[in-house]
This record gives sequence, structure tokens and C-alpha cells, in this order.
Amino acid sequence: MEFDLESIAMELVGNAGESKSLAFEALDFAKQGNFTKANEKMKEAEEKILATHRLQTELIFMEANGEKIEINILMVHAQDHLMTAIMAKDLIKEFISMYKKLYN
Repeated sequence: MEFDLESIAMELVGNAGESKSLAFEALDFAKQGNFTKANEKMKEAEEKILATHRLQTELIFMEANGEKIEINILMVHAQDHLMTAIMAKDLIKEFISMYKKLYN
């Protein structure tokens, strides 16, 4: 199977970055007490992370099936973005939960 690792890495970076931005938008809505919008933005963030994770999983399966995946600084950068996006999303989810308690 032929693939363009650079394009895949850039897609990982883009999706992870968008997910993180959506999660921070959700946090802003929660700060304002708008939990409906906060939940909508978190759902969008989850969808972006899921799409990114699927792409990463494809690479893992390719390598598990014997296809050599070259790791370069761009791919390391992409993985870093994905990990920080996941961490931000998880922490923001907890912050939103705390804001809900404060508003109730």
C-alpha cells in the first residue's frame, strides 16, 4: 500500500489542533454557564480526536502487518499534538463538570 506519511502527519496535527481548540471553546462556554454549547463543542472535539485516533490506528496496523513506517520529526510532532489534545480534552471535561457543580 502506497501512502504519504507527510500528509498523514499533517492531518494528525490538524485534527488534533482542531480538537484542542474545540475543547477550549467548550471550556469558555462552561465558564459562562452555557452547558448546552459546552457539550456541543466537547462532542465536536471528541469526534475530531476519534478521527485522529483512527488514522493513528491505521498506521499501527500497517506496521503490524510488516509495512515499514518511517518515524521522522514531523510524525513525532504529530504524535505530540495528538497526546496533548487528548490530555486537554480530558482535563477540560473535568473542568466543565466542576463548573456545572458551581452553577448548580
